[in-house]
Amino acid sequence: MTEAVHTPRVFSGIQPTGNLTLGNYLGAVKRFVEMQNSGIETIYCMVDLHAITTWQDPGALRHATRELAAGFIASGLDPKKSILFNQSQVSAHAELGWVFNCVARMGWLNRMTQFKDKAGKNREAASVGLFAYPNLMAADILVYHATHVPVGEDQKQHLELTRDIAEKFNHDYKVDWFPITEPVIEGAATRVMSLRDGTKKMSKSDPSDMSRINLTDDADTIAKKIRKAKTDPEPLPDSLEGLDDRPEARNLINIYAGLSGETPKQVIRDHAGQQFGQFKPDLADLAVATLAPISTEMDRLMTDPAEIDRLLGDGANRAAAIATPILEHTFEIMGMVRSREV
Repeated sequence: MTEAVHTPRVFSGIQPTGNLTLGNYLGAVKRFVEMQNSGIETIYCMVDLHAITTWQDPGALRHATRELAAGFIASGLDPKKSILFNQSQVSAHAELGWVFNCVARMGWLNRMTQFKDKAGKNREAASVGLFAYPNLMAADILVYHATHVPVGEDQKQHLELTRDIAEKFNHDYKVDWFPITEPVIEGAATRVMSLRDGTKKMSKSDPSDMSRINLTDDADTIAKKIRKAKTDPEPLPDSLEGLDDRPEARNLINIYAGLSGETPKQVIRDHAGQQFGQFKPDLADLAVATLAPISTEMDRLMTDPAEIDRLLGDGANRAAAIATPILEHTFEIMGMVRSREV
């Protein structure tokens, strides 16, 4: 039996398809930065191959990839401590993605709720890539033998598929090769909701810019969006249970907790009885203090795209140094002849 020693390693990726939002920051990027100081190897990726499952303007995709990299770095991610790159520069992702197209079962993919949501009523017009997206996501993770993946609640189903693919590959080839990756879901604001509708996730694709805070927003825009966020007329309760039927209020409490590092319980305790006319300015001040410096640094980084490209190229070389041997051994396990000198 082929066995692998799975060293703790974190992988995660975000699509470069528009502005990073507060939801991306609190649900992912902030935790990426924290994890890079945990002593575990961290690999973070702009998943541009995933982005093209729906058509992208080439110039816009190029800009969005660099802007996402700038957002990572401005938020505190150190390209020397973590590996930071864009997915298409490491071909092992796509190659292992094809292998997993042959491992995964149609029934598994048919159960994926995100495809149903994104394809809508006209499934026949959706790209094959959109349907097979979860197999490439599994390859993104397993080509690095990643043991842990920070994910939002909406990605848990895809990670479960990754685990299924790893288990089936290991079983079919009688090996202990791919790790059974664990999700990392933690923090008060892992699922940040829209500022206009507390029942919907904050999204960069929402038609209303007022529904989200972008990391490119300046201080005045951030404060304005917080002030105009949808709320209700009741004061804040003295316990979290009092927020059960108040999704907009719960969202703002969670955002405050995510930005401050406190728990929602602590935030409620400190602000119990306040009207939103009092709470929102406090939240706006906190959001501006945290996010405005990121916006300013992103602007500075984007003035030198060649430097961003250099950092991504360096990260891709380091990523490929891990991924290529794993891919090659995968091919050997499967019976592929490997005789080409590289």
